[in-house]
Amino acid sequence: MNNTNRLGLFAALADVVLATHVLIVIFVVVGLLVVWVGHARRWRWIDFWWFRLLHLAAIVVVAAQAILGIACPLTVVEMWLRRKAHQPAYAESFIGHWLQTLLYFDLPSWTFTLIYSAFAVLVIATWIRFPPRRRRRIDTSSPS
Repeated sequence: MNNTNRLGLFAALADVVLATHVLIVIFVVVGLLVVWVGHARRWRWIDFWWFRLLHLAAIVVVAAQAILGIACPLTVVEMWLRRKAHQPAYAESFIGHWLQTLLYFDLPSWTFTLIYSAFAVLVIATWIRFPPRRRRRIDTSSPS
């Protein structure tokens, strides 16, 4: 593989990591709205344990990283890939430009810590107010 192809591969991988990052943000933000709407509309799938646990875990991890001052691993990997592609940090492809515009804001870091923490509290409060339900398994081992 020649150097140009390698640089293009690193740039494409950086865009994939960025797109994944954006999808996780959408999952966390829209997921909470979907829980509220789903509860109001009595959508049964909204209370699936795995969905709610994954949603809670996602925001708790983000908030914990912010509180502890740990950089998001997706951002770290994306920037590493961009450097390998000989792109300056936040230099991007067409897709990267629009995804980064949606994801990154120029605000003090404490602002993000506050936002992530408040959102985590909101997700936890939603968990308590609208707890997920575990599906009961039907015992098929007993004779009929």
